[in-house]
Amino acid sequence: MKKIFCTTILSILLLVLGSCEKFLDTKPQDFLSNSNYFKTEDHLNSFLNGVYDVLGSTRLYGSQLLILQNTQADEGFYFGALPVGLETYAFTESYNLLENFWGTLYNGVLRANVLLANVNNNEAIDQGFRDRIRGEALFLRAYYYFMLVQNFENVPLILEPTKDAETIDIPASSAKEIYEKILADMKEAEILVDPIQTIGNAGRVSKSAVRGILARVCLHMSGQPVGADKYEEARFWAKQIIDDASAAHELNNDYRDIFIKYARDEYDLKESIWEVEFWGNNSDGRLEAGYVGSFLGIRNQSSTNGIGYSFGRISATANLYRSYSSYDLRRDWNIAPFTYNVTTGAKVAAVTFPTPAQQYLRSSAKYRREYEVVRPQATQLTPINFPLLRFADVLLMFAEADAHVNGGIPSPQSIEYVNQVRRRAYGKFLNGKGNVSESIKEIKVINGGAGYNTGSKIAVVNGGGVAATATLTVQNGVIKSVTITNPGERYTTLPTITFSGSGSGAVLEPVLTRIEDADLELSQTLDRDSFLKVMQEERSRELCFEALRRYDLIRWGILVKNMKIILGQMNSELTNITYQNASFMNITDKHVVYPIPLREFQLNRALEQHPLWR
Repeated sequence: MKKIFCTTILSILLLVLGSCEKFLDTKPQDFLSNSNYFKTEDHLNSFLNGVYDVLGSTRLYGSQLLILQNTQADEGFYFGALPVGLETYAFTESYNLLENFWGTLYNGVLRANVLLANVNNNEAIDQGFRDRIRGEALFLRAYYYFMLVQNFENVPLILEPTKDAETIDIPASSAKEIYEKILADMKEAEILVDPIQTIGNAGRVSKSAVRGILARVCLHMSGQPVGADKYEEARFWAKQIIDDASAAHELNNDYRDIFIKYARDEYDLKESIWEVEFWGNNSDGRLEAGYVGSFLGIRNQSSTNGIGYSFGRISATANLYRSYSSYDLRRDWNIAPFTYNVTTGAKVAAVTFPTPAQQYLRSSAKYRREYEVVRPQATQLTPINFPLLRFADVLLMFAEADAHVNGGIPSPQSIEYVNQVRRRAYGKFLNGKGNVSESIKEIKVINGGAGYNTGSKIAVVNGGGVAATATLTVQNGVIKSVTITNPGERYTTLPTITFSGSGSGAVLEPVLTRIEDADLELSQTLDRDSFLKVMQEERSRELCFEALRRYDLIRWGILVKNMKIILGQMNSELTNITYQNASFMNITDKHVVYPIPLREFQLNRALEQHPLWR
């Protein structure tokens, strides 16, 4: 960390600041000292660009976090040769990627410090413009500290550019002190930054983004390890977003469309409030690509299907797969319902009713390269954006915080917000909110007919919907039952069942789901424990593979417990385990926090290692 602590303002300015071309047009063309920099709006915008740029680093959301935060929780595991490192909780204080992670976050902090120290150098620049730059820099510094405190707990709190080597020895501040500074800076930023509708994209920090992350910070402060009671504040900040008529945030009617838009470089400001921007294919000067959809995507090693290569490093756990209802459209979007044939590149459908062992064979599928529009595609890098805050998360955060404020019992409003998320998940909004959009719940056998055999088929037609399929169970020529293999979606009226093949005389009656089928059951809302369990499960179903789960499990105090549950499931359901259970086997109580990297103690003599790692 010496290189960071000893960095002068001039050295910071010499950092390669990169360019997020989708929301900042200005890019540094040369390198200048602070004596003649920060003099124009372009200078300020360009340097702010450098503060943002850290988010897309390969050591953060560009690559490393896509793997780490999705193998270190109960949603996924590392697919491939057994890795040794952070991915599988097989590391020590000297692990190089740990040092890289720490150093990259402080890089972001110190870039922000330099900008904050110089934003008002030229008072001729419009005050409102300078305030907006200051607000975004304050928030980004606070966000980098939020990431530091979530992962390392007690860390040095550096708020000014460090100009000499005498200030290297900086003791760590407590997690509570760090959190309080995060809150203070974010609250100031909330006043200064622009509304999302003014900005027009989700790559820049907006009032909505600040409010949503404030709600998240307050929830994490309220849980372990800090244990401060900030639930009322969390509820307040979430409600600020929900009630903002100008921003008019709402759920996208189709869950899948959110992630298709990330691949297509389309903004969805109603749902997607803040995201890390990636762009291009790392050729022709377009150097802002990442590994979303590649490391974290459906495995594709075919060179013939034109979709783009994907490592598919993260597979979903069977526990995550089983947490979904068959009517929940999120299941087959978040967890791949197909594979790619290596030779032909064609999609090969997965087993409709997989065994427990087969449920571990599916890639995480939330980010899909087939929807990319940038051409030519890079072999491994992608232009797919990564979500940092979605409106669905805001609704769930409000509900969780509100229940805590009310002694663990959710209010009708909280239940409604959770039900909104669930109704969208079950396809109830696909024909537009307020319109009928149902699936096939069952097909009753009214008359089994005669003469049917294994070649007899049925089809579900009309009714305004699509995709429903079913198979027949026939005994002695009589249809005994009908199994729904795909409940379909968008049905507005009862469809018609048609027959093909042998047999006659059968009468089958389809039954549609109801909108209430997606809602929470009464028993899930009657007491604190029941509702908290619902929230823990619903957050996973909705937000899996968005780098949030590990932190949620830590604040709830159940990270190790849940990981060991998955270990037990894997050990009983899988044979010939070679790598799948590594994270779940290796984790111990100390892994709820990362150790301060060993190299830092050689550079900062005031540091002390976290008690769990001594």
